[in-house]
Amino acid sequence: MNMTLLHEIIFYLMYATVALVVLVAVERMIFYWHTLRHARLLETSMTVDAMASSSLPEALTGGDSVPAETLRQMLGERHRLRNRDDVEDLSGAIYIAMKAKLQRHLWLLDTIVTAAPLMGLLGTILGIIDTFTTLAQSGISDPQGVSAGIGTALFATALGIAIALVGLVFLNHFRDRVDRISDHLKILLLRAAMGVGEPRDTVAHLAVAGKS
Repeated sequence: MNMTLLHEIIFYLMYATVALVVLVAVERMIFYWHTLRHARLLETSMTVDAMASSSLPEALTGGDSVPAETLRQMLGERHRLRNRDDVEDLSGAIYIAMKAKLQRHLWLLDTIVTAAPLMGLLGTILGIIDTFTTLAQSGISDPQGVSAGIGTALFATALGIAIALVGLVFLNHFRDRVDRISDHLKILLLRAAMGVGEPRDTVAHLAVAGKS
């Protein structure tokens, strides 16, 4: 078995995970920035008068962002709501669907955070195997080959840990963004449901749902 080839494959996989972390991080940062900004604009525009006359700006409600879609779904079905239970059921369904969109691709970062140190450890083991192979073939007469194997093994460990740390920072940051945007979505749903059923009970229900 060619240990050198296996070692190279491990390194290529680790470099691929670096590219994937960067790609997901950039895409999610742009997505969360746009979504949070749009949610705040909608929240500001949803005054009592605007909700009563359904005169929200088309530029805000006509977009393809998560807050705009949340509001459209709620306003589109509001005329069918008759009581508090209807409001709770519809709000909960919309909230779950929208939160799933907010969490998209985060599983990739979670997987990389877990797998990167393991790939680094595997690269370390293969590097040590290369080192022992060199020792078995040439003994201590080739210190350069022995040092190269040990250096490669340590580099694999360091690279795996570094990837996991960077991925963990982004993952925690994005989870915080999801929580913040989710709070804004709850507010949008509650304001859109004003005048139907008992809003105070709905607020308590959504607050409990958000903690769970």
